[in-house]
Amino acid sequence: MRILVIDGQGGGIGRQIIEETRRLCGDGPHIWAVGTNAAATQAMLRAGANEGATGENPVLVLSRRADVILGPMGLLLADAMLGEVTAEMAVAIGRSPARKLLIPLARCGVEVAGMPSPALGDCIHAAAERVQALCREEEA
Repeated sequence: MRILVIDGQGGGIGRQIIEETRRLCGDGPHIWAVGTNAAATQAMLRAGANEGATGENPVLVLSRRADVILGPMGLLLADAMLGEVTAEMAVAIGRSPARKLLIPLARCGVEVAGMPSPALGDCIHAAAERVQALCREEEA
């Protein structure tokens, strides 16, 4: 399983996603961490990603190779995350054949109408549980 975790700003959400995924799945999945800036990449590498890169081009390249993409839902919106998400990144993620497990965050300009606002930790745990289920399916 090849997992692409993308985050920006300080990388805190990506860090939490990687930590929880490692806690539930161990070292089995290969995790690429791509930050929209160097601070985000470093935070995710410290959390246990196998490899890391920074910027738009790694998102374009790795979104074609990933089985699963995780990150804030704002990744699908050009100019989200204080402008760190480019239009090209949003298109590449949207067009990727990978399964997308995205965390809704009002600060990214995304609210899911009709859904209560779950706690961030609950969203991250649910995403990691889904990755765990996907890993088990792949092993079977």
